[in-house]
Amino acid sequence: MNKELVLIIGGARSGKSSFAQRLAKNVGGKVLFLATAQAGDDEMAERIARHKASRPATWRTVEEPLELASVLQREAASTDVVIIDCLTLWLNNLLLREGSASETEVLGQVDRLLDVYQKGTASYIVVSGEVGLGLVPPYPLGRLYRDILGWMNQKVASRADKVFLMIAGIPLELKSLGLQWSSITDDTDSNYTR
Repeated sequence: MNKELVLIIGGARSGKSSFAQRLAKNVGGKVLFLATAQAGDDEMAERIARHKASRPATWRTVEEPLELASVLQREAASTDVVIIDCLTLWLNNLLLREGSASETEVLGQVDRLLDVYQKGTASYIVVSGEVGLGLVPPYPLGRLYRDILGWMNQKVASRADKVFLMIAGIPLELKSLGLQWSSITDDTDSNYTR
């Protein structure tokens, strides 16, 4: 298989992670699972444990809440497929760390991540949540989170070879639908729309 960048996006419990794992199994070879979740409480620790148990024992897992590009520069060279699960929690970690990250810093981190992918040989399967379909959050940090995640998702989707939208466990591949959105956009200074 040729190197590919795949984005899997959807709502909570839409089947994103399971589908990412199925894709990686189909590709075969050495798989690196880059987990961004942190166990801040017992319930989250239990979720993480269940998630780990669902992965094949032969896959290597690296837990990194913040420095994804740096970790991938070191770790991805000896692998065929990288699963990043997920951008949603990564953004949460970046925004809540001491000092908080700005929009510019976060989108710069996304650029670094995409550059590491471009320079490497591994395929990437990137999981992210879609949080922009609901109500506008009533507080500034919630609005900032929703907006930056939307811009992150647009940035990754613009570079991805395939983008899957998960709905009720069913994947819908968006880029193959025929409309070449890049031919109708007039975004001269970036690959995403704000």
